[in-house]
Amino acid sequence: MKQQVSRLYLVWADGGYSGQPFLRWAMDTFRLIVEVVLRPEQTKGFVLLKKRWVVERTFGWWNWYRRLSKDYERLPESAETMIYIAMIRLMLRRLA
Repeated sequence: MKQQVSRLYLVWADGGYSGQPFLRWAMDTFRLIVEVVLRPEQTKGFVLLKKRWVVERTFGWWNWYRRLSKDYERLPESAETMIYIAMIRLMLRRLA
């Protein structure tokens, strides 16, 4: 039996995922810690939230790749592989 090593343990989520049932489901099913990122209550309008910006920036990078701009893949494994390839390419370009 192949043992799977999971590196992902913390997930940042939008305020829409702040319900206790969802948090418990994520912990029980996937053993993930969900941290809800909210903007400060006293602010109005647009507020840049650093943790959420990382996610939005990454999604923006993926849109530069045709196969990641839409859901073209038939299998989830293929989509995951394309994400790995895109991120490897991004890292290599930054290191060069």
